[in-house]
Amino acid sequence: MDLSKYIRSIPDYPKKGILFRDITTLIKNKEAFKEAIDQLSKIASKIKFDKLVAVESRGFVFASALSYNLSKPFILIRKKGKLPADTFSQDFVLEYGKATIEIHKDSINKNDSVLIIDDLIATGGTAEAAAKLVEKSGGNIAGFIFVINLYDLGGVNNLKNKGYQTHSLIEFPGH
Repeated sequence: MDLSKYIRSIPDYPKKGILFRDITTLIKNKEAFKEAIDQLSKIASKIKFDKLVAVESRGFVFASALSYNLSKPFILIRKKGKLPADTFSQDFVLEYGKATIEIHKDSINKNDSVLIIDDLIATGGTAEAAAKLVEKSGGNIAGFIFVINLYDLGGVNNLKNKGYQTHSLIEFPGH
């Protein structure tokens, strides 16, 4: 199944000049969503890891299904101020702004191998920030899996240059 057919492209969102790749059209189609989860599960099952981590909020959709399929713990990375216990924080730059994400300090044990899941990678700012949070927590990065890679924005290349393993299901240009 060509999953790219289930991604809606929205020009000038969230600001002028951005071509937003919307995964809600994939999620609302039961066959496409099942296929995406099956493909993600197949990739993840070949990677040795202890825990899944996903970034708020669209990454949660995919990571929760993977957590269930693979019987692995699922750890949330959320926007600043959304987690109730003690957290580690990481600032980063997005393609269209700045943000801070956090993880509970007790989510990851020393030397846990962690697989990071997200719906999309563009410039890689969010992914790198997630990796820094995992590493601040004492964990090691087993790899990254993205549903969509906006290949010409360089995020995957940045992660690979830092020695991280990456996988994605769909490739699109960034603009």
